[in-house]
Amino acid sequence: MTTTTTVGELLRDWRRSRRMSQLDLSIEVGVSTRHLSFVETGRSRPSPELILRLAEQLDVPLADRNTMLLAGGHAPAYPRHELGDPELAPVRAALRQILDGHSPYPAAVVDRHWQLVDANPALAVFTAGAAPELLGAPVNVLRLSLHPDGMAPRIHNLPEWRAHLLNRLRQQALTTNDPMLYELLDELRTYPGGAGPAAPINDAVSSVVVPLRYRHEGQVLSFFSTTTLFGTPLDVTVAGLAIEAFFPADPATAETLRALA
Repeated sequence: MTTTTTVGELLRDWRRSRRMSQLDLSIEVGVSTRHLSFVETGRSRPSPELILRLAEQLDVPLADRNTMLLAGGHAPAYPRHELGDPELAPVRAALRQILDGHSPYPAAVVDRHWQLVDANPALAVFTAGAAPELLGAPVNVLRLSLHPDGMAPRIHNLPEWRAHLLNRLRQQALTTNDPMLYELLDELRTYPGGAGPAAPINDAVSSVVVPLRYRHEGQVLSFFSTTTLFGTPLDVTVAGLAIEAFFPADPATAETLRALA
């Protein structure tokens, strides 16, 4: 997104990124097209309530809603606590309960830039053998996954998994307009691994989800993954957290993971 300074410019950029016309947005929010035009051109100063209504309709991330409010001369509406702050103790407890409860299968908590926040011990099945520099804090799990010195050499279906991760990151970057995600996407695209999906494997898992097939000690383990987000977050930090959980896709993988635990 182009760097801007006024609330009107920010709103216009987000509206265009969502492919909405002024008429469409004004109808959804319940204001006149004329008033919305005046807001975007700076002829009218919007109230914080209107900014938040517009941002909600445009599905603007919480951090960027605060930026809009500041650009409009108003105070931010959403706090940004550190995960270690007392206010987020219930969040930390919930994350730990989910991670522990998912053992002996791998699970990790990542932030909005895919940096590792926390994980359960089972994640070691993926990190074993990765270069130490990729495991130094902060660990970016997408870089770890696709880097030739990371997990990539052990991913049995690397072209397929790489295409899945790049497409997911691209969609996230388009949705959030986050320059750090675009930079990460450009970096990951330079890594080797194939230009497209691998030849399909005819089994039950591949017919419904993109699997991760991972070599571990001479065995190919098969996983499918889920992503869990906090519902209706009101804190910028919490809004960016996601739990990536991996489940065994066949009995042999489940048995191996239980044995490793």
